[in-house]
Amino acid sequence: MAGKVITVAQQKGGSGKTTLAVNLAVAFGRRGLTVALLDTDPQGSLGRWFMARRERLGAAGMEFSTASAWGVSYECEKLRKVVDIVLVDTPPKVDADLRPALREADLILVPVAASHVDLWATEGVLDLAARERKRATIVLNRAKAGTRLAEEVALAAAELSAELMAARFANRVVYAETLGQGLGAQEAGRSAATTEVEAMAEEVLALLAD
Repeated sequence: MAGKVITVAQQKGGSGKTTLAVNLAVAFGRRGLTVALLDTDPQGSLGRWFMARRERLGAAGMEFSTASAWGVSYECEKLRKVVDIVLVDTPPKVDADLRPALREADLILVPVAASHVDLWATEGVLDLAARERKRATIVLNRAKAGTRLAEEVALAAAELSAELMAARFANRVVYAETLGQGLGAQEAGRSAATTEVEAMAEEVLALLAD
C-alpha cells in the first residue's frame, strides 16, 4: 500500500510550518509508522532540524530528502513506496512552484498563527488547493488560550473554504526549544505540549483515513 503525503503550506513566513512537520513526524514515528521528510524550502529549516537530530541521537529514525519545486512529484513517488507517511515542508509563498507539492498531497495542512494577518495569508493556499481538488485543513499554531483573538481567528477560519482542526498548538516555549535540538516536543518529557501533539497526530491520521 502506498504511503500518504501530507503537505504543509502557508504563504506567510513564521507560521510554524516546520514546527508542525517535525512534531507530526516524531509523533507518527512513536506510533510505529515509518516517516520521510521532504524539504522543498530553500531556507532549509527542516533539513537543519534533521541534521541536528542525527547528531544528537545517532540515527534520526526517519528518511529525509530535498527537492526543487518541480522535483517534488518524483521524490514523493519514490518515498511513497518505502514509508507510511511523507511530510512535505514548502516555501512561504503561493505561486506555480507550490502546485506540485499540493498536487501530490493526500492532505494539506495550513498552519495559522493566532493573528488575522496570518489568516488572510491562507486564502492563496486554499485557492490553489481547491484548483487541485485537494483537501486543505487549517491548523491553529501559537494560540493563546482564552484570548479573544484566538477565538476570533478560529471563527473566521471556519468560514473559509477549508476545515479547521480541533487540535491546536498553544504558544509554548518547548516547541522552539526542541526544534533547535533536533527533537519533537514529545521527547522533552511529559507536558501539555505532549498532549497537544498527540491530539494533532490522532486527528491528522483520522483525516487521512476518512
